[in-house]
Amino acid sequence: QLQLVETGGGLVQPGGSLRLSCAAVGETLDFYAIGWFRQAPGKEREGVSCISSGDDTTGYADSVKGRFTISRDNAKNTVYLQMNNLKPEDTGVYYCAPKWYYCSGSGPPTVNSFLDIWGQGTLVNVSS
Repeated sequence: QLQLVETGGGLVQPGGSLRLSCAAVGETLDFYAIGWFRQAPGKEREGVSCISSGDDTTGYADSVKGRFTISRDNAKNTVYLQMNNLKPEDTGVYYCAPKWYYCSGSGPPTVNSFLDIWGQGTLVNVSS
């Protein structure tokens, strides 16, 4: 049974960088697209980025384009989110989730189109 474990969050100053990891346990990620989502206090979970299986096509929310980069290493069964030039509005708990094969276009992932398999999340706090 697939489980996902998110790590890499922390406290960082504005303009700083973090790299988040989404590690799969129990199954290979080879046939899954993986989406990153975040949830700020008092707000709904929103899609940040997605990477497809096979051709590794990607999608991003407009708010993170040019700052965040999603990638995957199937040998390590892990998907990464490199976050640069972080802003206070990037603060929140970051989660990853799977869906079969492909992201939906080049835009951000949507919660309802992903399988209901969520890790515990990792907290990103961007603050001076």
